[in-house]
Amino acid sequence: MRKALRWLLALVVLMGAVSTAGTAAAAGTEKRTGGTDIKDRLLAIPGMSLVEEKPYPGYRFFVLAYTQPVDHRHPAKGTFKQRLTVLHKDTARPTVFYTSGYSVSTNPSRREPTQIVDGNQISMEYRFFTPSRPDPADWTKLDIWQAATDQHRLYRALKPVYGQKWLATGVSKGGMTATYYERFYPRDMAGVVSYVAPNDVVDKEDSAYDEFLASVGTKECRERVQAVQREALVRREPLSKMLAAYAADHGETFRTVGTLDKAFEAVVMDLVWGFWQYQPAGTACAEVPDAATMSDQALFDFVDSVGGWSSYTDQGLAPYTPYYYQAGTELGAPTIRQPWLGALSRYGYQPPRTFVPREIPMRFRPHVMRDVDTWVRHHAHRMMYVYGEYDPYGAEKFRPARGGGHDSYVFTAPRANHGATVSQLVPDEKAKATERIQRWAGVPSASGRPLAAYDAKLDRRGVRGEQTLRP
Repeated sequence: MRKALRWLLALVVLMGAVSTAGTAAAAGTEKRTGGTDIKDRLLAIPGMSLVEEKPYPGYRFFVLAYTQPVDHRHPAKGTFKQRLTVLHKDTARPTVFYTSGYSVSTNPSRREPTQIVDGNQISMEYRFFTPSRPDPADWTKLDIWQAATDQHRLYRALKPVYGQKWLATGVSKGGMTATYYERFYPRDMAGVVSYVAPNDVVDKEDSAYDEFLASVGTKECRERVQAVQREALVRREPLSKMLAAYAADHGETFRTVGTLDKAFEAVVMDLVWGFWQYQPAGTACAEVPDAATMSDQALFDFVDSVGGWSSYTDQGLAPYTPYYYQAGTELGAPTIRQPWLGALSRYGYQPPRTFVPREIPMRFRPHVMRDVDTWVRHHAHRMMYVYGEYDPYGAEKFRPARGGGHDSYVFTAPRANHGATVSQLVPDEKAKATERIQRWAGVPSASGRPLAAYDAKLDRRGVRGEQTLRP
């Protein structure tokens, strides 16, 4: 379950025709709160502290830290500081609660639902991602219930300030996180908008991914990507020497995975997944080189551009140990067969245990994802899932309850990858999804368009620079 984490930095939000609107909003907030500044109200919350405030036109943007119990079942047994950000628009507007499932960005940005409803945005860092990690780290306290309870506790702390309706959202692992939060605390949010969320219900049954990779795109494109993989493994010796030189130049090591050879193969075997997950469908196939005629350097560089040779070094893995730990204890991870590689693979598709330091014990709990999937299928209410046609993680989707007043939906954006958004849906579905999100947030509109104008900085849709395959 490794995912090319060049990954959506931010999506869509408001700011636009806002210099007067932003001033008016701020003035309105001051009046409603009796002249109390929003920063003062936030810092009056017990356990809340300011890291920094950054200016942004039409908003207030705060980086904060909030004291959380290490173990919500035993709150007296220690605390840690959890990082969050607040993009403040107006306390009279709805609020979007976002988590990536990883670290939090400390620069102002908006997720797509925030732009759609023209609201505030609370972004929370997932527990155990630095600096939001207890010290010492008791890894048994990293599970989806503890993380959902972090969200629940933060929501209850902020709800007196942001009293209008709230929506939860997230992308990929963040979309999973929003789902788990709703499963455990279904009364907190007015709705959930989950993007490209994997749903690996039975960890040992991954044939859906194999079937997807056997049919995605065109036969010609699939075969060109597979040929690059084969050629990289055929040229294992010269490319491994290049990787050794690359690692030495960058001060990178391979203790966690065990050997450079295992790390080399893991990157190559991820290439087919990473290509479909993140490459632009309209142009990427034409740019796949002819493997047989490539120089060693060109082959090395192409693999790096898709998966990143640093992905399975100790330095590349360390920031994402919490993800791999969760993948190997609760979330599950796809294991894909790649018959076109024949006997060229020495290790097979490697499991999450390979990517977690051995001093951290792991035990998989197979019932956890089955419980969530069953709840979503039968009890989900006001939950929306958005997937991309070319994204391998869409092979195993969440299937929320439909009909009977459940008001839940699954949409697939044509030709979209792991960056799929509501804006990429076909027109009728885009209008429907936008209308439902606005209605859930208590700001209904018949326009079928976001309530906030696009802002090139807040709503940029580029992918993140890290090149590591994970959700």
